[in-house]
Amino acid sequence: MKFKLGDFVRFVDEKREGYVTKIIDSQTLGVTDEDGFEIPVAIGNLTSVYGHGVSAKEVDAPKPIEVNVPSISKIENGIYVAVATDQKAGNVVHFHLQNQSPNVLLISLTAEKKEKYSGLFHGIVESYQSSLIYSASLADLDIWPEFTFQILVFSKADVKPVDPLVIRKKFRAKDFSTEQKELPQSKNKGWLIRLDDLVPITIDAQKLKESFFKSPAEKRTVEAPSKEIDLHIEKLRDDHHFLEADEILQIQLNHFQNALDAAVVHHFDKMVFIHGSGNGTLRDKIHKLISKNPHIKTYMDARKEKFGYGATEVVFK
Repeated sequence: MKFKLGDFVRFVDEKREGYVTKIIDSQTLGVTDEDGFEIPVAIGNLTSVYGHGVSAKEVDAPKPIEVNVPSISKIENGIYVAVATDQKAGNVVHFHLQNQSPNVLLISLTAEKKEKYSGLFHGIVESYQSSLIYSASLADLDIWPEFTFQILVFSKADVKPVDPLVIRKKFRAKDFSTEQKELPQSKNKGWLIRLDDLVPITIDAQKLKESFFKSPAEKRTVEAPSKEIDLHIEKLRDDHHFLEADEILQIQLNHFQNALDAAVVHHFDKMVFIHGSGNGTLRDKIHKLISKNPHIKTYMDARKEKFGYGATEVVFK
């Protein structure tokens, strides 16, 4: 008999029941009983308990018709892993690939552990839908494998195709250090981890420097930026009163990226970006870009006595 994490089982040779919370090996499972003790048990000594926790009325009642209607979610469009806790077996978590986008995704998931590979999931995840891709015990986090997500994005719209995504992810304790929240398209709580923000960005400093030249003949040099960059829109554009919020954000991010690139070319040791506090959108976007940049050693709030939380200092390698 094949069992999976979260199954409710009964011991054959004694009066004891519990949930499968660990797959120890091909012949042994970890079963957590009602007292919270996890017991290693041979698979041959277990039997499934069907319909556990379901009343007769619930079994006989007709199932409601499910209609797939794209839900309106507060989360930003993207590709996520929703890690949901099991309501029955507390330390078991279930991974759902959450497609929070208007595109269709073709997914392949592979696990790698000590240079041994195993395929875990393959399939199609429709727009604004999710699919269960993996289950594990949170107590075994340290021995979880590294996951490789290969994602092909399909759209019927008139848009340029994007390159296939290859995302490698090793889950760490910090991924589960925040408070659990309600997950989209789920009744469970857990953690939402964005995948398409994890695609690495590789910057070639020499090519970056060359990109500042209009042509080799002009032999222009890259102008060194100020070591303190003010990103308030009124400092960047005189016509800011006529701009939409998303236009303002893009202008600020472009100015930030250009200044950051120039600082890399000129081998700055550090610089400060003044983004203001506001609603935190610009600050969050900047911090995401900084965290992916291979030329940056660390970053922190800059001079709180002067800027409060309205500026970030970047330290280069």
